[in-house]
Amino acid sequence: MADYDFPSEPISILNRPLSPHSSGGRPYYLHTPFSIKNPALNSAEGNHFSHPRMNAEENIDPRFELFLLGEGEKKVTEAPDTRIPSSSLFTFNKEDHTLGNLLRSRLLQSNHVTFAGYKIPHPLFSTFELRVQTDGAVTPRAAVIQACRDLVTDLGVLGREFTKEWELRKMVGEGAGGDSGEK
Repeated sequence: MADYDFPSEPISILNRPLSPHSSGGRPYYLHTPFSIKNPALNSAEGNHFSHPRMNAEENIDPRFELFLLGEGEKKVTEAPDTRIPSSSLFTFNKEDHTLGNLLRSRLLQSNHVTFAGYKIPHPLFSTFELRVQTDGAVTPRAAVIQACRDLVTDLGVLGREFTKEWELRKMVGEGAGGDSGEK
């Protein structure tokens, strides 16, 4: 592996200075976000990586912290929206676009839900906010609970159908393997 010398100063893209507006007044650094796996470079005397962001293994939280709740953390919190009637803001902790989009699309299938949308407040934190507005016949909380129940049912059906098709595919594959040898 070749020795790489990364600049310690901000560099511009296309050899033009970056405008302060393009990065919020901060220059872009074109460093690699990880340490190159070369013992000579990572040793004490040959370490070219003195930037604090260079060794990502030390800066990344353990994977289990992305989905396991800590002590005293709640998975979901609800805050009623006082500006709009029959509306609430739900904050889901340790979840991302996967659940947000599933819930939003399932809520919009309900006749009582007039609005459902989610946003990720910050891409580095695994939380999303789901805003739900109903017509008043059901509460936003009841609509979210029903959507979750419907999703669990749908995913159970999907799991059973997938397993059934997988088993059928394995049986067909075993049968075809014996037939192909005879021809």
